[in-house]
Amino acid sequence: MPSYLVETYLARGQAGERTARERRARSAAEELTQERTRVRFEHSIHVPEDEICFFVFDAPSGREAALAAQRAGLDPFRVVEAVSSPNEKEER
Repeated sequence: MPSYLVETYLARGQAGERTARERRARSAAEELTQERTRVRFEHSIHVPEDEICFFVFDAPSGREAALAAQRAGLDPFRVVEAVSSPNEKEER
């Protein structure tokens, strides 16, 4: 299943907010999966200097990843497919 980066705004010094958003993202992905739309929240990447936080979802398409982000209240700027090296996916 492809991975998608969901780009959001997160101000510097808000690491606690990132943790709360991760919980909501995981919960939203689980809800969608229970509704027969397979989505999995993987992790987040915060770039404090640029005030950007990326949430990584595995989903059938960007549409489902965006839906999970919206349900989690992440207010996504954009959703793009992420490409990993083959070895990285095998290690999971």
